[in-house]
Amino acid sequence: MHAIKIIISGKENAQKALILLHGRGSNADDILGLTQSLNTADYAFYAPEATNNSWYPQSFLAVPEANEPWLSSALALVDETVSQIEKDGIAKENIFFLGFSQGACLTAEYVSRNATKYGGIVIFTGGLIGDKIYAENYKGDFQNTPIFIGTSNPDFHVPVERVYATTNILKNMGAEVTEKIYDNMGHTISFDEIERVNKLIFTS
Repeated sequence: MHAIKIIISGKENAQKALILLHGRGSNADDILGLTQSLNTADYAFYAPEATNNSWYPQSFLAVPEANEPWLSSALALVDETVSQIEKDGIAKENIFFLGFSQGACLTAEYVSRNATKYGGIVIFTGGLIGDKIYAENYKGDFQNTPIFIGTSNPDFHVPVERVYATTNILKNMGAEVTEKIYDNMGHTISFDEIERVNKLIFTS
């Protein structure tokens, strides 16, 4: 189970917030470093941190029960982060999400379970969680929220078929999705991806 640990940085009295979710084996400080390359100078940053640097123990393609209770705890921590941001005076339509790898899967899962008008969503190499798509878990309307989802083909951890399926779910829920598949990119975040999200998501 995850203890409540949220690192907050960035601009004080910001009108926009970015939630950053790190990958397995990483931490909040590491993914916060990514903001130096993003058009987010006027944002507040909220970076939850997973206990023992992992949001859940098994592959995101495992049956959901295999990743409990850690997955539910991780989703609850993201929800607490959203609630904290709202208490800090920032509306949901000005909340942005960014995750990489395991954090990208958690990002996709959380926003799809709680779809509404967000500022924007970035999914760097990830997809919806489970041995299959559990469409009954997903509800709400993204109301044209811009979403970028990028991945390598192939990727050792994330099959491209799951990325396609995730994109379809997001589109069906009213998101404006930009999907980009990179041949043999490797399990990383590319310069091209950074450029694209700065144009599509972090536009101000």
